[in-house]
Amino acid sequence: MRDERLTVAEVCAELRIARSTFYEWRAKGRAPRCIKLPNGDLRVRRSEFDRWQTAHEDAA
Repeated sequence: MRDERLTVAEVCAELRIARSTFYEWRAKGRAPRCIKLPNGDLRVRRSEFDRWQTAHEDAA
């Protein structure tokens, strides 16, 4: 199965954050790694998004 590619809107909806927050995190190097398409749109691989979420879980 191919790795699903999420749009920025889908990532923001899943995290319940504003698009501006995503781009702020991206500028600071805190967002999940993205694929930049030739038209400038961004996509996030589902596997990368899941890995990123796991890495940011609070171990408390």
